[in-house]
Amino acid sequence: MLKEEAVEQLVHLVETLCTFFHRQEPIQDNTMAHFAKIDENNLVVSVVVVSDSDANNDADGQAFLNNLYKTTHVWKQTSYNTNANVHLLGGTAFRKNYAGLGYTYDAVRDAFIPPKIYNSWVLNETTCLYEPPVAHPNDGNMYTWNEDNKEWVQE
Repeated sequence: MLKEEAVEQLVHLVETLCTFFHRQEPIQDNTMAHFAKIDENNLVVSVVVVSDSDANNDADGQAFLNNLYKTTHVWKQTSYNTNANVHLLGGTAFRKNYAGLGYTYDAVRDAFIPPKIYNSWVLNETTCLYEPPVAHPNDGNMYTWNEDNKEWVQE
């Protein structure tokens, strides 16, 4: 491989990782599908990437991955461009949120739901994200949630 090609691939990988972790810009590579492995408690235990030519729906993904790994696990497709029931590229949102490790797959809602951070927070049925009982102040200051007092505390 030529040095320029290696650098180009590395740059693409870094951009993809930055996008994934910071979620500021959507990933526009449509050649891969992502699948979450779901355990017996409906928890996401891993997320893998599969070429669209191998699988681009639940049935194909489950068959392909179970054949690849010689298992009988449950796999659900997830979209890294879906967050809070909004598709970041303007398309149709898919399963409310991108599946992350420790998320729960809810078959009734057909949604990936993140772990509940605080007991007082309530699940928003539209976004399938947990929200505090008191809105986060929008004054430009930094705050942390105080669960004991159920309030935002300025840092």
